[in-house]
Amino acid sequence: MPELEAVIREIAEEMRARPDRGEVASYIPELARADANAFGIAVVDREGRVVTGGDAEVAFSIQSVSKVFTLTLALGKIGDRLWRRVGREPSGSPFNSIVQLENEHGIPRNPFINAGAIAVTDVILSGHQPRDTLGEILRFLQFLAEDPAIGIDEAVAASEQRTGFRNRALANYMKSFDVLENPVDYTLGVYFHHCAITMSCRQLAMAGRFLAHNGRNPTTGFSVVSPERARRINAIMLTCGHYDGSGEFAYRVGLPGKSGVGGGILAVAPGKASIAVWSPGLDASGNSHLGRIALERLTQRMGWSIFG
Repeated sequence: MPELEAVIREIAEEMRARPDRGEVASYIPELARADANAFGIAVVDREGRVVTGGDAEVAFSIQSVSKVFTLTLALGKIGDRLWRRVGREPSGSPFNSIVQLENEHGIPRNPFINAGAIAVTDVILSGHQPRDTLGEILRFLQFLAEDPAIGIDEAVAASEQRTGFRNRALANYMKSFDVLENPVDYTLGVYFHHCAITMSCRQLAMAGRFLAHNGRNPTTGFSVVSPERARRINAIMLTCGHYDGSGEFAYRVGLPGKSGVGGGILAVAPGKASIAVWSPGLDASGNSHLGRIALERLTQRMGWSIFG
């Protein structure tokens, strides 16, 4: 895979040298400590080969990237009944907006904005204790990435719980419409903790392989989800994965992807590779500034855009 290796090396060098790095998230105090100069990228191909560049082995807070995996788990538990409690449309609003929720009677617009992900978390929690639910989410990621070392940054989780007033408002508002079944504090506790999971680019790219290969791990042949479900998760990632910057990401990168305010992005090149990038500086929509530029370079150089 010499071509891809050369492309990744060049992208990592270009991103390392760029002066425009975005703004590190500061509304969660622990995230403000991230190094704005960091940049990592990892690509896992169909054969399971991993190509990395920059800080690809450094663990970071995956934040909303975890919502791809909680969506997968919730669909596994209740299937399409999930869509009675959360929509599938792009929001066009900031990820923590309460305005749409009020207009739409407590039903979140999609599973990747905060309100939608809280509703999805509530589905996974039903019938279980919060600690058991969190363990299930963590084990699922460890299984997908084939790495038991993946864990939770308790300092980030605690920081989110101390400052998550907007998320509490969203959850209480949904509870008033019976969208949430469990006690608000239980659901939010699991939500804050799964957003505080830490992974490296390598681990995240490994975990996303099933979405690039029709729901299967291409090296073991194990089926994680059906091909139809993998396609549908990818579709929601493409249309909703970058909050109110989703259209811009589709226009420039042309891949399904999911970002997090920790600076990570998981992207999927169907049939080809899963990709993870990380750079903590964010753009105005809360997406990694250099991460998006790096993915744009990668899809241009490799011809990986799903739009041809």
